[in-house]
Parts: sequence; structure tokens; C-alpha cells
Amino acid sequence: MPSVMLSAVLEEEPDLYEAFPPHVDPSGITILTDSPPGKKAPLKNFEEIQPLIQQGRKRELKLIIRENSWPINSPVRASLWPALCRQHQHGKSMLDGFYWDMVTQVFGTVELPDKPIMLPPFVEATHCLGYHLTRKGRAVADRVVSVLGYACPDITYSPSLYPITAALLHFMPEEECYHCMASLVASKEKMFITQTKLLNEVTWKTVMQIAKKHAKSAAQHLSRLSGAIGPERIYADWQWWILAALPFPHLVRVLDCFFHEGIKVFYRVALAILILFHKHTTNQNSEWYAEATKNGVDHAIDKFCRNMPVSPTKLLRTAFTIRALSSQYISRVFIKTEMTLKSKQVITGSRLVRSRSSDNLPTSQSQVNIQMMSHTLTIRESPRSSHMAMWFPFPNAVFQDRHQASDLRQKLFTLWSWLPVRITMYQPVLLYTTEEHGCSLTTFYVRVEHHEPTLLMIKTCNNEVFGAYCSTRWFERNQKDERGNRQAYFGTGETFLFSLYPERAKYPWVGCAADGRSDEKLSHGSELFMAADSKMITIGGGSVAHHSLTVAASSPPAPSTPGSAASRTTKKTRRPTPTRSSWPPIIQ
Repeated sequence: MPSVMLSAVLEEEPDLYEAFPPHVDPSGITILTDSPPGKKAPLKNFEEIQPLIQQGRKRELKLIIRENSWPINSPVRASLWPALCRQHQHGKSMLDGFYWDMVTQVFGTVELPDKPIMLPPFVEATHCLGYHLTRKGRAVADRVVSVLGYACPDITYSPSLYPITAALLHFMPEEECYHCMASLVASKEKMFITQTKLLNEVTWKTVMQIAKKHAKSAAQHLSRLSGAIGPERIYADWQWWILAALPFPHLVRVLDCFFHEGIKVFYRVALAILILFHKHTTNQNSEWYAEATKNGVDHAIDKFCRNMPVSPTKLLRTAFTIRALSSQYISRVFIKTEMTLKSKQVITGSRLVRSRSSDNLPTSQSQVNIQMMSHTLTIRESPRSSHMAMWFPFPNAVFQDRHQASDLRQKLFTLWSWLPVRITMYQPVLLYTTEEHGCSLTTFYVRVEHHEPTLLMIKTCNNEVFGAYCSTRWFERNQKDERGNRQAYFGTGETFLFSLYPERAKYPWVGCAADGRSDEKLSHGSELFMAADSKMITIGGGSVAHHSLTVAASSPPAPSTPGSAASRTTKKTRRPTPTRSSWPPIIQ
């Protein structure tokens, strides 16, 4: 049997009830103590932590949160959790009363309705975990999630959103909970909550990949125990090991770290669960091994988590002592997995299993957006210079001759059909054009580097029109690897090159085979998507069978040497004649 945790209910009963809002039923909450009093330094209070948050001392704050095992009824979270969530706020803070105005707009009243609230389609009914909320508390959680769905219509699939909302409501009032969730959903620097079916799949595949490297023995053990069902089905439930199965005191301590550090905390805790499960099932005489062989490893892991044999502190210590598991490495695995899945969809037209909501806009809506785009095109005259336009998501077109407008619009309809369908919902916005902003590469980066995705379009003095869809923001050129060196290439397999005139053609990533599976035999050059420095930008690359586009910030390059970006040619190479522009493009 797993070792029994030392637990005790506080002697002063009123304190326990006062520690939670009135919409929480504390009678079922067990207070765990990791060790007898007096053996550790006193726990930090919020007044000691607040200066670290205000001063942006994130590393010190991270260590304090990891090391201070506040009991579940500690009043610190009522202040700490909202402060941690506000760190990730994007844009202006919400005014007081904003949430209640939204509630009135959605429901017509601020009073809780008597009938159940219909939840947004991105919620999964089986994962609407309320933990220790009362009936009124569940209604409050329903309302917060519903207002979030109204305010964020781009969320299409987010099963973890409801449980995290319910957990927040254990330590704060409804309005504060909404502000916290809005900050997490809109966070740009870190990921907290996946909001599409695609990213939900990317997360469990990321866990599977990092487990193979950083919890190798545990991953191999899990694979052996999974038998015919395969490990994929086990990893697909990884979030529910944490959100649904862990005892509530363990979950709360995980969330302490999660609200500061993001989803990487969940990744580490999932690996810690695998490591501990492996440790307790190595002996074939153990009850956990018997459970796995009798009822399946998926049921065994769930039961193991519900009866977690270690304290919250030991669980977190196991998670955070996994060596060499850096945030940069997790990010690279995540991006590569996302890139592969997106490319499979683009090439094969496959779709993930859908929730009640649709991951993308319907085809009819896409056609409406295409028509909308046709009305936003602006025809401009410029007799001499070639043009480069950078769009987010997709800008007004820039052409020289009015009589070409109709034909070029038809070609743009074709280009629009090549774009990821989810992008076509956005209104085109012009970010950069040499006609208005000059030919400085520095200006180019300043105006476009924080936008994602972007569309680069070039028209030469020979009337050739071509460009690239760039899936990743150009700011990624500044990212560094684990050694501190700038990464030469970045981007995902959703990036593609295209030509509109004199011929229409799309050149997608070659990293997936025709059946949509990843081609493991491809060279490193097949993953060269985007590159940028102070002298040029490059999209694509690789062998002579691949296409690439290079735009230099100086005079036309001299004959290139083998292996250079400009020497990667194809069967058909077009080198436009340079004009007065200092950015002569090279499409290969």
C-alpha cells in the first residue's frame, strides 16, 4: 500500500471556513502538512513576496514559490495568485466593473440564473471539474467560463480552462477570477492554456517526446505496460493526471508554480508522475504493477495519482530536479511538433478529431472573407521602383498599373485559398512597403518583427509577383540557443513560398511525405524555414530540389559560392533585374 500522508484538520474550525470564499465547501478539504512544525524556515507571507513581483525579479520569485509549501488553507493565495496572473496581462488592465458589464451584456442580469448555464462549445462536459465548489460555486464557474467564451470567440477547444477557473475560485471572488483567467488566456510571453484542438494534441506529443529523453526508463516502462493500446493513448490524458487525479492539496501546490512559470510546470510534473509511477511498479509484486496488468496502465496511473504516495513538496522536488530539461528545449520540441502537425493538415487536408466547435471557419465564411479582401485592395502607381509589402495578417496590395488590377485580384484569390483557413478571418493590415517606409532593413524589422503571421509580397520592375507566407514573427531571429548563440533559422513548416505572376504556383514545405507522415530521411536543409540578420532575410533553403527566397539589404550579391543561401538553386531560377531599391530580391 502507498505510504499514508500525515494529515490534520486545523484545530480552529472557523479559520478553515474563513480561508475560502462562501461558494466553496471546505468540509471535504484535507489539510496536509509535509513535515512537523519547526524543522523549516517560516513560510513567506505575501508582503515579503510582493516586492519581488513589482520589481520583476522572476528567478527569485520562482525559487520562493517552489520552496514555500503553504498549506491549502493559507490566506496567501488570495493575494498571490491574482498578482502572479497579472504579470502575464497583455495590454491595458481591465477597469473595475468591466466583468459585471460583460455579465449583464451576456445574461441580462448580474443575478445567478436558476437554470443551468449553457457552456461554450470549447468546454468538454466530462472535464468540468468543480473540486470543492458548492452548487452556487459551480454556477459561478459556469458564468466565468461563459463570459470568457463570449469575450474570446477565437477559443475553439480548451478542456483545461474550466478546471483552472474552478481552482481559482477557491481562493478569490468571481470578478478577480475572471481577470486572472483573461490574463492567462491572453498571455503572449508564456503559454498557460491551450485554446485549439491542434495545440492540445501538440502538448501531449511534446510530453511524450521529452519523456523519451528526460525520463527514458519511465517512458520505456510505460511503453511496455501499455501493450496493444500503445503509449499514445496514455500520454493523451497527461493533463488529467494533474488536473483530475492529483489530490487537491497537491494540485494547488502545482498551480502555485504554474501561475508564475506557465505550462512547463505541468510538463515537469507529468514527467515526475511517470518517474514515481515507474519507481512504484518496478517490483512485479507491487499493487501498482498488478493494477496495470489487470486493468490497464491508464487506469493504474489514474489510481496512482489519486493515491499519490508522496507529499506535494516531494512531487515538486522530483519535477524540478529533472536535469537538463530547459525551457528552450521544451519550446523547441513544442514548435517542431506543432510544425509537423500543421504541415500534415496543409498537405493532406486531414483534421484532428473535432469538438463541438470547429477549429477553423467554415468554407462559406472563408469565401466571404476572400470577397471582403477584394474590396480592400488599393491600387497604387509608381513607375520606377519595385515594391515589397509586409502584411499582417494580409495587407492591401501594391501594384503599378491600374489595368492589371482585375487580373491580379483573381490571382490574390488563389493566394488567399492557399492560406491557413483560420487566418482568413482577419482584416488585412499593411505593415511595411518600400514606397512609404523606405528601404532600410532596420525599419522593416521595427515595423513587422512582433507580428505573426505575415505575408511578404514582392513585385519587380519586370512585373513578376512572388513572395512568402511567414508563419513565425521575425523577432525570433534574436532567439538564442542553449550556448547563447543566435539561432540561424526559425519558423515552422506552415511557411511556404508562392508565385503569382507570370505563373501561379505554391511551394510548400517538403518535410512531410505525401501521406502526411514525417519524412525522417530529409536533410537538415529541409527544415530551413526563415532566417534574418542585419544584411538579408531568407525564406526556405536546402538542396537543389528545394525553393528559397532571399532579399538582401545591399547591392546585388556577387556570384555565390557553393553552400551559400544564394547558391541554393532549383530547376527554374529567376533573378529579377535590380532597380533603384536597395533590396534586390532573389527567388530560387
